[in-house]
Amino acid sequence: MIGYLILVHRYPEQFKRLFDAVYDPANQYVVHVDRNSGPELEQQIRQFLAPYDNADVIESRRALWGGYSLIDAELRGMKRLLEMSDDWSVFINLSGQDFPLKSQADIMAFLTTHKGQEFIRAVDQRTIRPDTMNRVRNMVFERPGGILRTILRRPFLRGATPYIGNQWMMVSRRFCDFVCNDKAADRFKAFYRHTFIADEGFFQTVMKNTDAHGPMVNDDMRMIDWIPDGDIKLRPRTYTLADLPELKASPSLFARKFDAEVDDAVIDALEDWIAPVGANRPIPTAEAA
Repeated sequence: MIGYLILVHRYPEQFKRLFDAVYDPANQYVVHVDRNSGPELEQQIRQFLAPYDNADVIESRRALWGGYSLIDAELRGMKRLLEMSDDWSVFINLSGQDFPLKSQADIMAFLTTHKGQEFIRAVDQRTIRPDTMNRVRNMVFERPGGILRTILRRPFLRGATPYIGNQWMMVSRRFCDFVCNDKAADRFKAFYRHTFIADEGFFQTVMKNTDAHGPMVNDDMRMIDWIPDGDIKLRPRTYTLADLPELKASPSLFARKFDAEVDDAVIDALEDWIAPVGANRPIPTAEAA
């Protein structure tokens, strides 16, 4: 079974369609709603999820791009999933603008075939991405108004190598339990709290510098078309119906990103492609509707 964490900051109706597409009563689901989005969004999502015994919404906190608050949301989501059930074995994180390219049955079959493997992109930051080393060398401080970047330099963690990839992953319950609860992970948390864009390196660095995990595969099984967005980052291009043939042909399990306000038809087509909409959903109670 799968433990899903879905990070949401807008588009409640699109989130509902994503939830329908990844829902299976055997799985567990945790949602985090960015507090910056306002209480109305969280209320809508809590109301929608109320009929589902296998879904929960964790405390809404501000999640700021570039800040450790994104790692905090991931860790709290993992921890809640660990508390909810002993049965799931694979953790998958998604954003509210992701969408599956395969049915849940196909995803479960893939995970069964690759049992115990960790799907996460990770390369040696010093040798492959030296241009990003200032993210971990220079201390940053996350504040309500944004990220304060400084010129205060510090050495990397003694005896460890920094790794970098991106935020998305499919990793084992064993690793989630380690990174959430083992004191050996605490020094990584303390260090990365003051790094820039921590969510692209924290989990990779913990995994590559410890042994509480299975065999690693340098792939997150996401179809993403990265395009430039300013001087310091790339952003995922929004897929449209014109991309449908490539999306259907992809070996990836998920893709991002989608925007129903830009192109709703591509989401319609993918819903038809993977399964009848809502086939596994329980019927909401009158009180929760």
